[in-house]
Amino acid sequence: MEMRFFDKQAQWAAGLAAAMLMGGGSVHALAPVDEIDPTIGTITTSADGACGKTFPGPATPFGLVQLSPDTITGGDNGSGYSAEMTTIEGFSFLHMSGVGCYGDLGNLQVMPETGSLVIGRDEAKSPYRKETEVAKAGYYGVQLDRYHVKAELTAAPHAGMLRFTFPASPNSRIKVDLTRRIGASSDSHSSAQWARQTDDHTVEGWMRCDPSGGGWGCGPGPTYTVYFSMQFAKPIKAFGTWDGGDISRALKQRSGSHTGFFVEFPTKAGEQVTVKSGISFVSIDGARANLAHDIPGWSFDAVRDQARSLWAAALSRAGAEGGAPTQRRIFNTALYHTMLDPRSVSDVDGSYIGADHQEHKAKGFVYRSIFSGWDVFRADFPLQTIVNPSLINDEVNSLIQITELGGARGLARWELMGTDAGTMVGDPGLNVICEAYLKGIRGYDAQKAYAMARGVGLGPADKSNRNDFDHWTKLGYCADGSSLSETLENSYSDYALARFATALGKTDAAAQLLKTAQNYRNLFNSGDHWFRGRNPDGGWMAADAGCVESIPTQQGWFVPQDIAGLIGLVGGRDKFVARLNDFFVHTPPDQIMRWNNFYNHSNEPVHQCAFMFTYAGAPWLTQKWSRFICDNGYKTGPGGLDGNDDVGQMSAWYVLASAGLYPVSPASGVYILGSPIFPKVTLRLDPKYAKGKSFTISAPNTSAANIYVQSATLNGKPLTRAWVTHEEIARGGTLSLKMGPEPNKLWGAGSGEAPPSITK
Repeated sequence: MEMRFFDKQAQWAAGLAAAMLMGGGSVHALAPVDEIDPTIGTITTSADGACGKTFPGPATPFGLVQLSPDTITGGDNGSGYSAEMTTIEGFSFLHMSGVGCYGDLGNLQVMPETGSLVIGRDEAKSPYRKETEVAKAGYYGVQLDRYHVKAELTAAPHAGMLRFTFPASPNSRIKVDLTRRIGASSDSHSSAQWARQTDDHTVEGWMRCDPSGGGWGCGPGPTYTVYFSMQFAKPIKAFGTWDGGDISRALKQRSGSHTGFFVEFPTKAGEQVTVKSGISFVSIDGARANLAHDIPGWSFDAVRDQARSLWAAALSRAGAEGGAPTQRRIFNTALYHTMLDPRSVSDVDGSYIGADHQEHKAKGFVYRSIFSGWDVFRADFPLQTIVNPSLINDEVNSLIQITELGGARGLARWELMGTDAGTMVGDPGLNVICEAYLKGIRGYDAQKAYAMARGVGLGPADKSNRNDFDHWTKLGYCADGSSLSETLENSYSDYALARFATALGKTDAAAQLLKTAQNYRNLFNSGDHWFRGRNPDGGWMAADAGCVESIPTQQGWFVPQDIAGLIGLVGGRDKFVARLNDFFVHTPPDQIMRWNNFYNHSNEPVHQCAFMFTYAGAPWLTQKWSRFICDNGYKTGPGGLDGNDDVGQMSAWYVLASAGLYPVSPASGVYILGSPIFPKVTLRLDPKYAKGKSFTISAPNTSAANIYVQSATLNGKPLTRAWVTHEEIARGGTLSLKMGPEPNKLWGAGSGEAPPSITK
């Protein structure tokens, strides 16, 4: 197994041992880690559906365990936590961040109690006060007013730890619900459970989850088993179990369909009781080994400090300097949110459960899960190609494995625990693989990857993610209910696959793919001067039909592979710029992250729009509107992400745009330059994939007034184009931008060197 900053097991153990030797003293290696605010975006419910759906609890970078408080089970609350809710039902070990659907996981929920035993989650909830809640990188704490217990949480890559400070009580307990699972309904649950007390300090068991339990609510649900090995620092003197309403204090093990267990003990005022648990999706032995490896001792502070240290190292990959404190908090929290998924679901020895539900062992990569493809191929994965290229190798290998083992037809669109939910449109797995290969990230079988991608793009219909393969090749467009979204997304994917084919020397396939990459043109309605979906008989759909999470006025801008062609369709540069500018002018600043008929940043089809002006020779408008989105679409606090974070995509957009660049067409390897918020952003490069050590964007006089680029140099030489390539970034160096309060309409527009496009 490769050792990397986000999943390096040996380093974790060594660092934890060192922290314990120091008595658990705090480590303050990097200031940016203290600017992470995990409460940003932690609303899951609102009147108009605008919410971030993140969670405030501790995790490690791309770690398996994500331990957090739960305020709700069921409904469109994928994280299980919403900041405006006033009660907590427990603390579970597995969460999903920013999902725009009902979610899943939420397993192994722990809750401290005093007084009489209360089994039901709703009945046992405790009120809490927001002023007692503390959330930092690797730490969460809160006071449970009903039980007068302080709860503290911290996490390791494969294990978690809870510390409860109890009041004086003759009857305190820690209760563990094995049934609970976040999902589509308040009755979502694991389908079977088993637990056994193995000694005076340890309880082990498992929870089996399948679609019958009502978890994932957006397409086929996954089947998985969560194994745990839980240890209590205080010896277990009284142990009990339940199954439904049947409670027993005599059984030392129990199986059932609505099962849990509890340990009871008297406590003195201020007595701390610590609990830790290893988690595995493979076996109890795996959970036991994960716990022994990640948290061998009992120092809560040492585990917390090591988690913080891992986040400090992770954030050093993209460091922002200067700017306002609020901007740095948003930036560093956004970077944090991009490094939660796709998480490792392997044990410390590399074992994992594949899409065939059998045990496998990863060789040369870390097996990962939670790939929100339709969202993250746009900005999140392009960001990781720069700062975490080994993660991209992991994900490509994981996608290949999932397809090989039958977890997806073609390549997964939205993968969860080895199952392709099939939700959303397009071929995002293909997009990610093609971009990776073209950027020199090639730690996988390229021919196999191409064959799978080809199966999606041009192969037999029964291997395709496309619902109407024949329509794609014969009609030249997708003709199902989401005709417009499908056609435009697939046109981009064929462009990406054409570039991959060219790089592999498959010139005939590349030529064919470049032709179908132009299929978007077949949905341009000359009468409307814009795009419309079409029916199988060639007739046009209604003007507001044919889209997924967008409307035609929004989806129609998604032609990232051929903006020169799009400019021609709408009547030339001037008309293109006027129409795109109007798209932003009519967007109310307070609605930019909420549903409206113009620029709707909370849904991905428009994410590239602010950077498209550059293709038409108006980069100053890219600078204006990208800064507008940064300033109006992102805030601090629970409402800071006024739209689903979409497993890091919304956050990645901010990281890149605030640094001053964005990949309109990721497979092209081109980043359009915008308006950097920070005087300096440094992207650290991986020497395995890049020639340089770092790439710095320097804009020393940027400010709220100075938002326009006046001139630029790249490594000391004048740069007259408003874009850079991935190769230039990978070589390292410094991009210097001189900023000013008025646009310089000659810079980036007068050279005639437009970014690459199919028709150029």
